[in-house]
Amino acid sequence: MKRGLVTFQIGKQGLGDNFIETIRKSFKNRETIKVSVLKSFSRDRDQVRELADALCEKLGNNFTHKIIGFTISIKKWRKAKR
Repeated sequence: MKRGLVTFQIGKQGLGDNFIETIRKSFKNRETIKVSVLKSFSRDRDQVRELADALCEKLGNNFTHKIIGFTISIKKWRKAKR
């Protein structure tokens, strides 16, 4: 697996099926991905937290997230989280 980070941006279109599939495909080669939340989506931290929870829920049990500012860092684990 490659160790470098890939950064995606999410804007006013929000979470779509194509966005989630693109992230899934990039996890085949990467361990960690960053998603930047643009101003056109929201500048409310609660909405960013809800977005991160929804994104990890749609990706599956092997993923966790960490929010720093308006950037969501998503990591894939080998085993499902408990």
